[in-house]
Amino acid sequence: MLLEDLYVVLKVAEFRSITAAATNLDMRTATASAALKRVEASLGVELFIRTTRQLRLSSAGEKYIPQCEQAMLMLEQAKQNMKGELDIVDGDLRLAMSSDLGRNIVIPWIDDFMDTYPKVSIRANINDSNLDFYRDSVDLALRYGSPNDANLYGFKICNVPRLLCASTAYLAKHGMPKHPQDLASHNGLLYQLNDITYDVWEFYRGDELLKIKMKGNRISNDGELVHRWCVSGKGIGLKSCLDISSDLLNGNVLHVLPEYQTKPTELWLIFPSRQSITPAARLLRDTLKDKTRNILLQLIDKGILDKSVLDL
Repeated sequence: MLLEDLYVVLKVAEFRSITAAATNLDMRTATASAALKRVEASLGVELFIRTTRQLRLSSAGEKYIPQCEQAMLMLEQAKQNMKGELDIVDGDLRLAMSSDLGRNIVIPWIDDFMDTYPKVSIRANINDSNLDFYRDSVDLALRYGSPNDANLYGFKICNVPRLLCASTAYLAKHGMPKHPQDLASHNGLLYQLNDITYDVWEFYRGDELLKIKMKGNRISNDGELVHRWCVSGKGIGLKSCLDISSDLLNGNVLHVLPEYQTKPTELWLIFPSRQSITPAARLLRDTLKDKTRNILLQLIDKGILDKSVLDL
């Protein structure tokens, strides 16, 4: 019995679908089905009860699969421990990232990371849509917001304030807002996700909370496009300080209404399972922490952010 076949069986049990397991493993459905048949033939029992509408564990499968999972987990842990002791950093990082952060910030960091660790390969999934680890065949995801699924594993990378930003050309033409209520006369660059347009912007100062309903002639489900519109003077946008950091530091855009805060978020590196947390993934996590901290420090030095943003 091949370990590769057992791994396919565990994926079939996880997804309750041969097709979904094959998609996750980047293999043909027929290949996954053949692996399952070989394991069942070796054991002399059927692990799954198949119907036209669903696939579920048989009584034998209910006993065998949990023990098999424990055994495979022990083997994988032994493998990773061995690599750690020998300082072996390799493997395929199937990483999902949001569009703006991924293209403009993280990809250059990963290029440097791979120069340092040439045995590591990358499969980059860059988009702003909601992530499904199983559907999208990724092993780790760099996402804004902490994971809300108890079955996921995650490492917080840093705090990420959102900043109201506009180009100097836009502000010269339309004026600098003095109060959040002044935004009613400005062109908002709006972000849309899952057909929801985020056009209500919240601002805080002390105990004061203001909700501003924004109007604008540009809406996109791509954060990078909203970024480009902002830099080119098409309107005023609410952006992650990381996404727009280089333009803030270079003076291409200005932080508007700095005395007001917006709802902050956090950047997390998220994994679907402990097996996905490989030595390469841990090193990438440490790299991301160092790189993002350096950006935050630069923004603090420029007076754009307060030092309280740092996790000390």
